[in-house]
Amino acid sequence: MTVYFIGAGPGAADLITMRGRDRLAASPVCLYAGSLVPVELLAYCPQGARLVDTANLDLDQIITELTGAHSRGLDVARLHSGDPSVFSALAEQLRRLDAAGVPYEIVPGVPAFAAAAASLGRELTVPGVAQSVILTRTAARATPMPPREELATLAASRATLVLHLAVQRIDELAPELAQWYGPQCPAAVVAYASRPDELVLRGTLTDIAAQVRAAGIRRTAVIVVGPVLTAAEFPDSHLYSTSRHRP
Repeated sequence: MTVYFIGAGPGAADLITMRGRDRLAASPVCLYAGSLVPVELLAYCPQGARLVDTANLDLDQIITELTGAHSRGLDVARLHSGDPSVFSALAEQLRRLDAAGVPYEIVPGVPAFAAAAASLGRELTVPGVAQSVILTRTAARATPMPPREELATLAASRATLVLHLAVQRIDELAPELAQWYGPQCPAAVVAYASRPDELVLRGTLTDIAAQVRAAGIRRTAVIVVGPVLTAAEFPDSHLYSTSRHRP
């Protein structure tokens, strides 16, 4: 058997990949985070599949479900919101499956930051403006950040910054970021990206926190900061530039 760690995408059920959908349809056991994964995806599971909502399970209980399926020779679809490569708690599951000798496969998905960029109608890497994207979070009520990954250190680059799991702290984060990006730097918050109840806020580091408070956004949102959000004057990409020499 195999455990398939499947990126379920940012929220819209039709943003799962075809490979993820097919792995889901072929797995008689499915573990999913009920608070984050769209319930519509469960319709792809085979009839009679064992469906396990992991929202209230700890890591040991999840691993017990996975190894139990292994002992019965059953494939498992383990649905993760977004893409498993970022902020998914995937690594500790893989470590335990490696120790137990349980095989697995990782199926990538559409990450939340990509869905947010699409909702904003912006490219996060614009020629001459920013060519790097930093995906990070803050340490409040979570695992401490490693040394040299403090927000001030990352913000000093002035690269496009995407903050996950941080919208509840935006009142303190916006002024801190303004020290590096400037108070008029464009900022946006996208909550429930790609879902029917999606909410997009646009502003600057001066007013974005007030907008978040007024909208009542407390979770399932990403913060995007950087000049790319409003960039209008920039050179064409070299790849498609009319001045590029072509043989």
